[in-house]
Parts: sequence; C-alpha cells; structure tokens
Amino acid sequence: MSSIESDNYPSANVAPQTIAGLIRANIPSFKTLTVLFKLRIVVLLLTAAVGGAFLAAQGAPDAGAMIVLLVTGGFAAAGSSALNQYFERDSDGLMKRTRNRPLVDGTIARPGWVPYVAAAMILVPSLMVLPTNPWLTFYLLVGAAIYVFLYTLYLKPRTLLNIVIGGAAGSAAVLSGSAAVGNWSDPGAVILAFLLFLWTPTHFWSLAITYRDDYARSNTPMLPVQASPRAAALWVLLHTVATTFAAMLLVLHPALGWIYGIPVGIATIDLMARNIKLVIDPSGKLAFSLFKMSNLYLLIVMVMIGIDALIK
Repeated sequence: MSSIESDNYPSANVAPQTIAGLIRANIPSFKTLTVLFKLRIVVLLLTAAVGGAFLAAQGAPDAGAMIVLLVTGGFAAAGSSALNQYFERDSDGLMKRTRNRPLVDGTIARPGWVPYVAAAMILVPSLMVLPTNPWLTFYLLVGAAIYVFLYTLYLKPRTLLNIVIGGAAGSAAVLSGSAAVGNWSDPGAVILAFLLFLWTPTHFWSLAITYRDDYARSNTPMLPVQASPRAAALWVLLHTVATTFAAMLLVLHPALGWIYGIPVGIATIDLMARNIKLVIDPSGKLAFSLFKMSNLYLLIVMVMIGIDALIK
C-alpha cells in the first residue's frame, strides 16, 4: 500500500482509540453527573419522601408503592436539580463554592441537551403514574415547579425571602411520599412537610452565612447578605426553634413514640446549642458546623421515623 493510501485509511489500531476519545469527550463521567443532578440532595429528598410514606402508612409501606416513589421522586428531583444548575450557571461562575460545577467550568462542553433531558426526567415518570395515582403526580410536579420556576427563576434573584418560600419544594417531597401510599393528608405527614418547610432556611441560611461574600459577589439577595451576620443567625435560630418543635410534635403520632423521640430530642439539643453559639459568635466556622448538623438532624428524624414505625 502506498503512503497516500496509508494516509487515507487509518490503521485498525487508531479507530478504536478515536471512538473511545469521542465517547470520553461527549459522555459525562459518573462524578460529573453526580454533581449535575445533585445526587446528595436527591438522596435527602427521597429520605424525606420515605419518611412521609412511613407516617402515612403507620408502619411499613407497600414495597411496590415504595419502588414507584423512589423511581419517580428520584428522577423528578434529579431533573429539577439539573435545571437549577442550568439556569444558574452564570451566577454560579461568580461564586467560589460553585464555580467548579460542570456547567460552569466546561466539563460539559455542550450543555444544550441538559434542559431537555432534565425536563423529560421530571415529566415522563410523573405522568406515567397519573392514571393510577394522580396525587403522586401532583406533588412531584408541584415540587419541581416550586424549585425550578418559583425559587430558581423568580424568587432567588429578587428577594431575600427566596429560600423561605422555596422550602415548599421539600414539603412537596414529603407529601409525595404520603401520596404514594394513598394517604397524602395524614396529619403526621403534614407536620413533617411543615418541618421541611421550616428546616430549609435553617439549613440554607447557615450555609449562606459561611459563604456570605460569595453571595454578595453574585448579587444574590440572600438574608445573610442583606442583614448583619448576628441578625441572620437570630433568624436562623427562629426557624430552628420552629423546626425542632415540629420534630418533637411528631412524638404524638400513632406510628411513633419514644423510640423516635429520645434520639431526636438529643439531636434537637445539639442543633439548638450550635445555633445559640452561632448567635453569640456569628462566624463562618460555626455557621458551617450548624449547616452540617442540620443535614444530620433531618437524617436522624427520617431514619427514626422509619425505625419506630416498623417496630410499632
């Protein structure tokens, strides 16, 4: 074969390498997808949904209903998270905390597919269960609409009340769990949904105190940017008190008791103590400590709901 022919027809060893390179260049890695779809937040929301299901069922929910809940809720939450990052990619680029997200740093070089895939992840599973469980469809779509449209696009760039109202997305996750087992209006599930609503400002504002300069740089009107750190810490404490009251109120639910109440009570004391320390010394270090504990607190509440409901 002449040199011209060799140039025109690459060897068999080159083609697979080229294909592998194209695949690596165009298909995001698992790590990238984990960040894009905020899978840690998805897990937290699914945990809340499962808590709502256990309360509404007053025991172990039907396995089939739980599978439907985890699949539909997981896809809807992941799709909503991706849309959130897609719409916020410019402001994310101004913040140290978020400037390494894949839609900001170029890891996903052609992001045009993201809103279509994300929308499909929300709509397709949600609408598939519409004929059999319209309430589940309702709460899945309401949660996504609150997070993407009300919170991300409208409230977050305009008002410091953004996360207060945006917390209703977490409430919708809880009620999707109770809807999945056919009892969306169970009083315990409603209280747990209210707990998520109250918990969200504690969780997010403590993080915003830590990254106050970041939010100021991106012109995002978070409460800790608009108020002094101590004033913000006091507002966080107000929501922490309300959150923990709702958590302890759940002890009265027929599916729960002191197996739930004792560990949640201990966690409540710890959460309150951290928040009081933050009011005394509104530093970024103590705010981040409260942020991490708020995650753990919600997890303890949900896990103990499941354990106590199963035992009873």
